[in-house]
This record gives sequence, structure tokens and C-alpha cells, in this order.
Amino acid sequence: MNVLVWLTAILFILMIVIGGKKGVRSFLSLFLNFGVLFITIFLMTNQKNSPIILTLIACTVISWISLFFINEMSSKTVTAFISTMITIVILLLFIVFVTEKSMVRGFGAESTEEISIFSLYIGVNFVQIGASVIIMSTIGAILDVAISIATSMHEILHHNPLISRRKLFTSGLSIGRDILGTDTNTLFFAFFGGYLSLLIWFKDLSYSIGEIVNSKIFATELIMIFCAGIGIALIIPITSSVNAYYLTKKRDTIQDAS
Repeated sequence: MNVLVWLTAILFILMIVIGGKKGVRSFLSLFLNFGVLFITIFLMTNQKNSPIILTLIACTVISWISLFFINEMSSKTVTAFISTMITIVILLLFIVFVTEKSMVRGFGAESTEEISIFSLYIGVNFVQIGASVIIMSTIGAILDVAISIATSMHEILHHNPLISRRKLFTSGLSIGRDILGTDTNTLFFAFFGGYLSLLIWFKDLSYSIGEIVNSKIFATELIMIFCAGIGIALIIPITSSVNAYYLTKKRDTIQDAS
């Protein structure tokens, strides 16, 4: 417990020193987002509640906290929020379809021993639960890309007020391409780093390559990585188009008014 307290204190001090007031808000947002996730998970245990609807609500609240609470209300946070929600809806529909077709929902054979004393009829929709898990795992990366592109495009327009909508959109895509590779690899190593012990377990069980690839747990992780990468790829053109339209329209409106 003392280690957790010390780590929390170190993180808090660093965020204050480096981020100032925004660092304090970022630190508080960690606990707010944790509260949102905890409440969402608690509500998902009720069979009457739809995990998909709860996930959309949770993602909306998390996006609001991460964008408006930390960075305050501005045109760049508004466009980033809109882009994020569009991407989440598209990705959620896609993930539900993939989870249904891949049949990776539910418990894997490796979990049989641990859950053998419990009833497997827990009354939840594992397709929707699986989709919710993937979305929750990618929301942070999607928000990161959205605000990065939105901020960069605002700066481009500020330094080049006469830029056309098409060129502004192209600039957003160019920025996104630089982010795409690093963020995708970040998610890849984050997922596999968390499941390194699982790979060691597969080795101890003398699993063949075919058995590992066809394992439900391993397949689920791969699907999470691929869907996360798709989400990052989708947010780039969506954010670029939303910002290009919003910024140029706002500029033209101001020019017409003057």
C-alpha cells in the first residue's frame, strides 16, 4: 500500500510541475474516469441494462472529461469530441459484428479450472461485453489522436489563414499518418505486455503454434489489437474532415460578417 501511495504522490508532483493547472486536472481526471468505468461495470451486471448503450454513455462521459475538463471548452476540443463520438459509433458497430462472427465470446478452455466451481449461466450477453471491452481499451488512444490532429490543424490555420479546405484536410491526414504508426505500436505492445504471462503459460502447456493462434484468449487479444488499430486509422480522416469543414466555415463566416 505504501508503494501505491508513493507512486501516486510522485505522479501527482510530476504532473503539477510539468503541467501546472492542467496537470492537476489531468490527475483528477484519472479518478473521474476510474469512477465512470467502475459504475459502468457495476451497471453491466444487471441483465436489464444493455452493455452497448452503457459503453456509449461511458465513452461520452470519458471523452467529455478527457477533453473539456482537462483542456476546457474550445473549438479544437469540440471538434475532437465530435470526431471521437463518430468514430466510437462506427467502431462499436464493427466490433459487435466481428465479435459475433469470430465466436471468441465467453470463457476460454484455459479458464475452465478456475471457474469450474461457479455457474456459467450468468445471464450476460458476451458479444456485447466483448465489444464493450475493446471500445474501453481503445478510447484513450482515439482521444489522443483526435486532440493531437485538432490542435495541429488549428495551428496550421492560425499561421496560414488563407489555406483552402482541401489543403487543410490534406495537412490533417499528413499529421495523422505520422501518429498512426507509433500509436498502433503502442497499443500492440501494451496489450501483449499485459499478456506476457499468458504466452509463457502457453509455452509451459506445450501449445503448438496452431493451438496458440486458435486459443480463444489469444484470438481475443489479437482482435482487440486489430480493432484498436482500425479505430486509430478511422479517427484520422474523420478528425481531419470535421476540423477542415468546421475551421474553414468559421473563417468564411467571420470574413463575410466583416
